[in-house]
Amino acid sequence: MANHPSALKRARQSERRRRDNLRHKTRVRSVVKAFRAALEAGDKARIQQTLQDAVCVIDRAAQRGVLKGNTASRAVSRLTTAANRAA
Repeated sequence: MANHPSALKRARQSERRRRDNLRHKTRVRSVVKAFRAALEAGDKARIQQTLQDAVCVIDRAAQRGVLKGNTASRAVSRLTTAANRAA
């Protein structure tokens, strides 16, 4: 464990960021899972709504630095393609 005050502060900051990043990643996985469930059900209205929610959450995670920009773009592209195929 760190001994110097600055190193202790850095450890606290790192732990907080780790927890925040985990929370955002979990939220991304949840909305993608909800979108895939809507695809399985075949409900077009629910597909569109969950797609909007997923895109919003993924873009927010990329904006916060939890996901890289290209990773977020690829995820949104794949979800949108799947939604278009279902429609």
